[in-house]
Amino acid sequence: MRVVAVMNYKGGVGKTTLTANLGAVAASRGLRVLLLDLDPQTNLTFSFYSIDDWHHQLKDNNRTIKQWYEDEVPGRDTPLAGLVVTPERVNKVLDGTGGRVDLISSHLGLIDIDLELAARLGGATTIETSKRKFLDLHGCLRHALRDDHFADYDLVLIDCAPNFGIVTKTAIVASEQVLVPAKADYLSTLGLDYLVGNCAELVTQFNDFVNHRGGTQGHRPIDPGILGVVFTMVQIYSQQVTLAQHAYIEEVRLNSRVPVLNSKIRNSPRHFGDAGESGVPAMLRVAGRDEVVREFDHLADEVLSALSLPGGRR
Repeated sequence: MRVVAVMNYKGGVGKTTLTANLGAVAASRGLRVLLLDLDPQTNLTFSFYSIDDWHHQLKDNNRTIKQWYEDEVPGRDTPLAGLVVTPERVNKVLDGTGGRVDLISSHLGLIDIDLELAARLGGATTIETSKRKFLDLHGCLRHALRDDHFADYDLVLIDCAPNFGIVTKTAIVASEQVLVPAKADYLSTLGLDYLVGNCAELVTQFNDFVNHRGGTQGHRPIDPGILGVVFTMVQIYSQQVTLAQHAYIEEVRLNSRVPVLNSKIRNSPRHFGDAGESGVPAMLRVAGRDEVVREFDHLADEVLSALSLPGGRR
């Protein structure tokens, strides 16, 4: 199983659309994919469930990730595996491929969880206790995904909120790679190196605490890599990226610490304007292989190959 966090500090960069469609394409190639929605906006969840279905099937039955993080220690009383649901409409389309998409739903109230989690880090009376609290809290999702229930999955994609709060940090600690969707503009690329720096600081702090006095029982060092930036919502003119956006892409490629993937996803309201309404990501609804489908195929090739997963090349 490979675990990938999908994140950017800047919202509105197509992060959720990319997560849903990349997961769907991977599943169409026979992979078993788990999508974990950690964004309080809940858009990934609403890409597969209507708001009414979310209320009646998930929220009212306490089957969202909010309930899991609300435990005194996340997951102590609420097994993560018990929150997994299998969206019916997308999996009906995937029937016969050997692949599957499962989901752990988010909740609009997740926005308040970071403050609650931060409060739980306080109150320690010794350095050892403080470090143990830090490791247990930040490592909670990583520990939960080790459950045997998740061993059947090939790929876990975690849709993170556009911040670096504790919930997002639990996703980074749980992940082997970080995928960064970005628009080719000033605001979307401005914080890329800052994001990488914050990830590096989290890794250093976590590993220092793990190695404190010869190691901490139950935790291992982490080493999540930056899989790369994938530019989304790209403007194409005469089969080429527009000059203005090309300049931003090259600026990141030449001067940023973040690697840039070769794949790019163009802006396409025709494909993504009704995202979520059908419960099936656009890449599984399009008849034929147009340019956008080919771009997502190339992205899946690049990502799955980098993760050494089957289906990485066609």
